[in-house]
Amino acid sequence: MNKKIHSTFERDIIKKFRPGIWSKFIKGLNKYDMIQEGDKIAIAMSGGKDSLLLAKLFQELKRHPLVNFEIEFISMDPGFSEENLEIHFGNAKKLGVPLNITRSNIFRILEKMDKPSPCYMCARLRRGALYQMAQDKGCNKLALGHHFDDVIETTMMNMLYAGTFKTMLPKIKSKNYEGLELIRPMYLIKEKDIVKIMSNNDVVTMDCGCELEACRVSSKRREMKLLIKELKKTFSGSDQNIFHAAENVNLDSIARWTKEGKEYSFYDDWE
Repeated sequence: MNKKIHSTFERDIIKKFRPGIWSKFIKGLNKYDMIQEGDKIAIAMSGGKDSLLLAKLFQELKRHPLVNFEIEFISMDPGFSEENLEIHFGNAKKLGVPLNITRSNIFRILEKMDKPSPCYMCARLRRGALYQMAQDKGCNKLALGHHFDDVIETTMMNMLYAGTFKTMLPKIKSKNYEGLELIRPMYLIKEKDIVKIMSNNDVVTMDCGCELEACRVSSKRREMKLLIKELKKTFSGSDQNIFHAAENVNLDSIARWTKEGKEYSFYDDWE
């Protein structure tokens, strides 16, 4: 039964959902030059729909490789409930993805910190743990399941809450883990297509798995999803425009910007 399920899922990636998923996956890899010959890539599996699809995409890519590379599947348990762990292991088994999990006490640490909105710190701690796991396994890249919607939501959150124009990059070199690079292979894939392929295969995944009350009652990202949804009702294609805005920055029309820690201003070239 399990073999039948993951075979159907793999066929859906290549055929039924090819335009929205597989084609955009390959386009992202090529456009942002994410994989090179001899790479060893750690595929981070959080238990959610995005990272589960990411794992399946890389399994499929190994069957049709652009270059020779290796993959390691890694997962970190920050303190999931038994119910969420069961979902996590069950989905990995159902779709034929090996799951190597390392346990931590991140949720407990966050509870002691007693922050009103712990999501940012949680993401940082989990990211650090994944970097360490990737490094321990001899990987030079860490792949995360962030997608198109994550990119535009992050861009809008930075503008509205932080007052800065800053987006989520398709790849970035780690400053704290030498020789490691973070890549986001699903950068061009829209969340609606991820939801569709999961639904089509009756795969029910958990969310971030957080057990903290603050995360359950408030989420800036959730608010941003709703805002962008409303914007699309009025401005058709507004999500694509938000995405492309970060690729169409005209410094001649920017008042001030920062590069490599140094600040620049339009006054620098004022005559």
